[in-house]
Amino acid sequence: MNDMHTTRGADDRILHRQFRWLFLLSLTTALFGCGAHDASGDTADRQPHRTGAGTEEPLLPAIVTERVPGDGDDPAIWIHPEDPAQSLVLGTDKGRRNGGVYVFGLDGRIDRTRTVTGLRRPNNVDVGYGFRVGGRGVDIAVATERNSTSLRVFALPDMRPVDGGGIPVFDGDTEREPMGIALYRRPRDGAMFAIVAGKQGPTEGYLWQYRLEDDGAGRVRGVKVREFGTFSGRQEIEAIAVDQALGYVYYSDEQFGIRKYHADPKAGDRQLAQFGTDHFARDHEGIALYTSEDGTGYILVSDQQAGRLQVFPREGVSGRPHHHPLLASIPVSALETDGVAVVSAGLGTGFPRGMVVMMSADRTFHFYRWEDVEARIPPGARESPSHP
Repeated sequence: MNDMHTTRGADDRILHRQFRWLFLLSLTTALFGCGAHDASGDTADRQPHRTGAGTEEPLLPAIVTERVPGDGDDPAIWIHPEDPAQSLVLGTDKGRRNGGVYVFGLDGRIDRTRTVTGLRRPNNVDVGYGFRVGGRGVDIAVATERNSTSLRVFALPDMRPVDGGGIPVFDGDTEREPMGIALYRRPRDGAMFAIVAGKQGPTEGYLWQYRLEDDGAGRVRGVKVREFGTFSGRQEIEAIAVDQALGYVYYSDEQFGIRKYHADPKAGDRQLAQFGTDHFARDHEGIALYTSEDGTGYILVSDQQAGRLQVFPREGVSGRPHHHPLLASIPVSALETDGVAVVSAGLGTGFPRGMVVMMSADRTFHFYRWEDVEARIPPGARESPSHP
């Protein structure tokens, strides 16, 4: 992962593909009409960058958001409990001077009333549902704040802070710089956990897991419950995703592969699987899960330098639930994606079967319709995966 995405480098690649992108833009308009919001009117800044990706055309987004001012990184999706069409997309801007968690409507426009700025380099963000604080259940957004070595917690949908100024992590070790975050709500008791990865860490115990709880005064505090997770030492660990229903946590060991563990700290610290160790150009980045009620679904991983989504079966293969062969490799229009978020719930008429959100290095986030993503997964891929 590039620690700071340089827009200038992206612009050089963009100019190289200018005429091709104009064709793709006209195709997007024909397919999706005028729903996509163009914050700047500069179409050249949205051309796809793919390294060694062949001749297959990239997947086009339904919506491209307004730009964040600094350095966008990671998205999360909050589903409105009564009207899914009013759901929100959160996206971090880890700009050094005025970082923030930006809030977007499904039309891609920034919601200025909910957006939180003035944060100290927020990196990643995740959403949790039904957390009890202040005597009532609320949905929360939790972001890592690198320059304060802490977690920031906000009540949704108004993004009201409920953390008393931040929850310290990594025992205040500023060299760890918290980056990755994923929330896990344990089904049997509703306990909420935050799993955190830093910029640096040891080869064992790279991830720290905290139980989030009310401190008795209506603020959220974190209590460390374990250190776990193997690290190859090649780059870093940032992207983390939790399968809430099946109880697994996945993370990207950059330049190595994806690792899988139990999300419940009481289930043990043994690694269950490692996969995706080939077919990536370089960095393994954002991870997200598209889930179905029958236990099937997909694990999506950003192949950053190739400009692709690599797709693996959520349920594994028959008789081998921890075997996750490659099913598909989908080129996308988003540039050098770090963070990825997915929901399988329908979000109104615009995203009737769910959506995929990908960060793009031009300071936007791309919203893809799930049915467009699924159409790129070959029929019968589960029966004939790339790695049987």
